[in-house]
Amino acid sequence: MADPFEVRMRFTSLLHHLNASTTSALKTASYATKYAEYSDDLHSCILEQLERNNMNNRANIMYFLPSLCDVARERGEVSYGRMMERDILRIVDAVAPDDGSGAANVKVVRKVLGVLEGKGFLQGQTVSELEEFLAGRDLVDGGLGGSPGHAVVNGHGHGVGGGNGVITADATAQNSTIRSTPQSTARDTGAAVTAYNITPAVRLDKRQIEQRIEEDRERHKRAREGLWAVQQESTGLREDVEFERSWEEGGRADEDDWQVCGEERDERRTGLEFEEV
Repeated sequence: MADPFEVRMRFTSLLHHLNASTTSALKTASYATKYAEYSDDLHSCILEQLERNNMNNRANIMYFLPSLCDVARERGEVSYGRMMERDILRIVDAVAPDDGSGAANVKVVRKVLGVLEGKGFLQGQTVSELEEFLAGRDLVDGGLGGSPGHAVVNGHGHGVGGGNGVITADATAQNSTIRSTPQSTARDTGAAVTAYNITPAVRLDKRQIEQRIEEDRERHKRAREGLWAVQQESTGLREDVEFERSWEEGGRADEDDWQVCGEERDERRTGLEFEEV
């Protein structure tokens, strides 16, 4: 019997190193189902990693959840799906917080929720309620989208350059005419953030941005490949679903097309001879 602490540490490491590859997700899901007797503890690992790691890793874990539920259902393990459904609100809140730091992950959450609903792991009503819960979280600074010259003041209801709790562009322009050096502008901005409890925009370092771009590119590539995938029920050469689909969707054939068809026919005949032998 495996040591529970060792299983937990290994699973935590797998979660921390998740990326956009299918292999990574399936490897982690297989490990979780292999030690299904520790499902409660491993599920708590997922929640902890969602609340502690950076936004890129949280997105990777969110993408991992459908794979975990799929593998668990194939092996007759229902605990992971039930715990995911039970804690889905906490999961969504961790991946896309309402402080603006997870604005880039809102699209990820919505996509994964749609996948989970389509596979029957979440009810449609639950997804609809979560969509309402996510409203406005894809905008930085409480819905202003991080527009220049505007920043929301939290809690106090008083602002600079206006009495409605917003720092306006006029006030910013007035300060810039008085002190126009970069050093003084940065100093005044920092003072305003401290004095008026403004939530600054969350910035990722260059490495995290490049990592996110590369992972999104990999996922989009797999999604495009999936659009062209054809379900092949048999591995025999006598049944070619891709050929039948091309035949049905193709237009009128010209002389070149007939020549190509003849060459492919000869190749298929040769292949059938080897298969029968």
